[in-house]
Amino acid sequence: MLEIHLDDSDIDRELRADVTTGLTAAGKWLPPKWFYDARGSELFEQITRLPEYYPTRTERSILASHALEFARITEAKTLIELGSGSSEKTRILLDALLQRGTLGSFVPLDVSDAALEEAVAGLAVDYPGLTVRGVVGDMTRHLHHIPDGDNRVVAFLGGTIGNLAPAERAAFLGNLRGVLHEGEWLLLGTDLVKDPAVVVPAYDDAAGVTAEFNRNVLRVINRRLAADFDVDAFAHVALWNAEQEWIEMRLRATTAQHVQVRELGLTVDFAAGEEMRTEISAKFRQAGLAAELSQAGFALRHWWTDPDGLFGVSLAQAVATS
Repeated sequence: MLEIHLDDSDIDRELRADVTTGLTAAGKWLPPKWFYDARGSELFEQITRLPEYYPTRTERSILASHALEFARITEAKTLIELGSGSSEKTRILLDALLQRGTLGSFVPLDVSDAALEEAVAGLAVDYPGLTVRGVVGDMTRHLHHIPDGDNRVVAFLGGTIGNLAPAERAAFLGNLRGVLHEGEWLLLGTDLVKDPAVVVPAYDDAAGVTAEFNRNVLRVINRRLAADFDVDAFAHVALWNAEQEWIEMRLRATTAQHVQVRELGLTVDFAAGEEMRTEISAKFRQAGLAAELSQAGFALRHWWTDPDGLFGVSLAQAVATS
């Protein structure tokens, strides 16, 4: 079953507001969530299979190595996944919890009703004894629609939390703590700080798939808001910001451009060489992440990583707040 708290009109309003705000800012920007139409999702799936893109396979290996331990520690009755998509990696956790004998329900939350409907249908076939309740919503606005219960685990995987700026992360974690009971759990996947020579190619692959993914945000705006971006006149840029310890993806205008976004009555000029930021992907250190979690009311209980220290999966517990 699907519980819908976000429909096409909500998404359209958000898109209009984001594009208006981002394209009229002094330093232009667009949020990364608008990469993901059907084509964008397909491109991202291709990215996860590229040799340069280590996060997906590394996180999967960590989950596979520690899933039974995770199930033993949490004995979760309900698993909730934020930004679930196809829920492919989550099956590792489902299998472990079902083997443990504690799990009764799975709640995937995602903004895409089509992707969620497909995932829920597949899970219902593969896990006939499991109650699956999909929630169509935005994890930054609809956490209060997560079903109540006891002994819940929220899984937020893929390093997606790195797409949030520090203040946004603090707000998100605080809101999440607000919907969990003391003693419940957060399983969080985070990409770790490492040599930029490893990080940057993961966002600027030799085959150019990430470049196409980045430019796809312009195609989305062209199609949905009747804009006339010359998509091929923007170059993909991936930069390591050493001070912030994050990757920035940008689009650089290769020529001066005069763009009309007709649905918004908006005209936007780009100078040749001007860059627009489309994504940040923060990388973490264990101590810093533990501090952020603590500030939000979580205690870091377990920390798992791969032998090369590329990626971290943390298990944090909601604790009493003053």
